[in-house]
Amino acid sequence: MSKKESTNKMATMPVNKLMLSMGIPMIVSMMLQALYNIVDSAFVSNMKGNGESALNALTLAFPIQMMMVAISIGTGVGMNVLLAKSLGEGKKDKASKAAGNAIFLAIIICVAFVIFGIFGVRAYVASQTTNEQILTMAVDYLQICCIASFGIVFFSIFEKLLQATGRSLYSTIAQVAGAVINMILDPILIYGYLGFKEYGVKGAAYATIIGQIASFLLALAFHVKHNKEITNGIKYMKPSVTIIGKIYAIGLPAIIAQALMSVMTYGLNIIFGKIDESVVTAYGLYYKIQQFILFAAFGLRDAITPIISFNHGMRSKSRVKDGIKYGMGYTLIIMVVGLLALEIFAQPFSAVFGLSGETQELCIGAMRIVSLSFIFAGANIAFQGIFQALDSGIESLVISVCRQFVLVLPVAWGFSLLARSSMDYMWLVWSTFLIAEAISAAIACVFMRGINKNKINIMKEEELEVPPMHMIEEF
Repeated sequence: MSKKESTNKMATMPVNKLMLSMGIPMIVSMMLQALYNIVDSAFVSNMKGNGESALNALTLAFPIQMMMVAISIGTGVGMNVLLAKSLGEGKKDKASKAAGNAIFLAIIICVAFVIFGIFGVRAYVASQTTNEQILTMAVDYLQICCIASFGIVFFSIFEKLLQATGRSLYSTIAQVAGAVINMILDPILIYGYLGFKEYGVKGAAYATIIGQIASFLLALAFHVKHNKEITNGIKYMKPSVTIIGKIYAIGLPAIIAQALMSVMTYGLNIIFGKIDESVVTAYGLYYKIQQFILFAAFGLRDAITPIISFNHGMRSKSRVKDGIKYGMGYTLIIMVVGLLALEIFAQPFSAVFGLSGETQELCIGAMRIVSLSFIFAGANIAFQGIFQALDSGIESLVISVCRQFVLVLPVAWGFSLLARSSMDYMWLVWSTFLIAEAISAAIACVFMRGINKNKINIMKEEELEVPPMHMIEEF
């Protein structure tokens, strides 16, 4: 390895450029995750006769899909960190066992969702609606997604395997391919084009799982071809309590943070359903649209964390502070752009989904009021990444619990009581998210002040030898 090749970009590249070079691929990857559900929603909402009911059905199914992603990605994150650290220590056998145990865990996760898909889906959907048409469509859609969950579950694992060895470009290619396949198949299978049967909502599910399976197979192929640092084989899949414990010691906070999104959405579906089914439909559509912006912030957060974490380990106070400054700054830019886009284009965005007049107005109202919370939401997301990087996982988890549970469901329920008497109060219901994000941001600022005092300002710059590149390939 030449001297140039061995230079550690995490320690030498200007932080603003490093943040962009690492963040942009992650932003693209995260936004593509949001694309699956948006594409499905756009096509099913334009089904003749029952498009709005179909959109409502997908909204009710969405929390379980989010839970699949939360558990799978959280497992992948834990494996990613353990594997990358093992490779950095030169422990190839331990790295291979980390990968193998993650694959074993993926099998267990898939079995659990298959069982839920067969026996639990109807009861889950019935807890949110009594409309038989919506119930039937949601069950049809979600059963297919659960029974064929291996696509998204295994893709999440192999995506993190590729990222752990510095090959995130390949995981992005796999995800793009799956998204494109999904978009192509959606109209064909939903509407029955090119001689195919008109499957309706089931067609949306089939398109989704086929896209996910394609992403998984591509990621698997890239892993086998390029991840030569990792040895594959059945013996490495033998479950190890120690390794599984380490995977979830790292990954459990990530699972909890993402699972809270699922719990929040499920709770809101029930609360909004008590007002009117059109509110559930409008919120479900808005939620999927806003994911495009929020997931972009999540992608940048996934760049903020390793940059600050690495330089914290290097005891470089100036680069840690630069990481915080540019991370917060770039996140703010993303959220301002998202806010302006939704405020300006709320009408045409909602028109794409063929909603009825009342539901479209509700969706436009949600866009214009809830999007005001984006600035605070972006700050909270960035703070969570910063806290994780500075070994303050509890603070990060507290912010997640506040902004996605404690400060949302009780407030939304209270305001919903007014909206049940008159829809004129819906603006109050939508303001729930602004209130939750603003209070959470204030709490995060208090946490940041303490962390800055106790962990950053006490650091002393040290002249350290820059480690070789293989030590940070996971980034």
